[in-house]
Amino acid sequence: MTILERLLQHDAWTTRSLLALSADLPDSALDCEFDIGHRSLRRTFTHIIANMECWCDLMTGQPQRSNVSGNSIATLIERLDIVAAQLSSLGKNVDAENCQDDFFTDYLDDPPHKKPLGAGLVHITTHGMHHRAQCLYIMRLLGVKNLIEGDAISWERIHRGLKEWPRS
Repeated sequence: MTILERLLQHDAWTTRSLLALSADLPDSALDCEFDIGHRSLRRTFTHIIANMECWCDLMTGQPQRSNVSGNSIATLIERLDIVAAQLSSLGKNVDAENCQDDFFTDYLDDPPHKKPLGAGLVHITTHGMHHRAQCLYIMRLLGVKNLIEGDAISWERIHRGLKEWPRS
């Protein structure tokens, strides 16, 4: 597994895990406003996934998604699963073709700018981590139990099916 694959898989897994931990929260909790980020858990999750969709479409040269609707936790998980698979495929192709430094056009900039594919893919993961930290903070304030740390080392251990790392 390449470093890029690790970044993208960790990003999707951590977001999905936090969404799953939020699945039983009532709408009043999901929409409760806090003085951070996008102000509510639902809006922050929606922003994370919409950002993934937006950048994926830009980097693959596709029109921006216009048929995206719904922001229930179940719908957000469905959207996440779709875009995570698309980004994983893009990442594998970028690695296989060694085109991390090839440019795509960000036509949402005014005026449009060219940006490297590798930077776009890394941006998605760092952007997601930034907003997941806000989600974790909100979830703590809402009293959500059993929160994950969301770090890459824990993800890797779980991904490998290990209860703990081997001792030397």
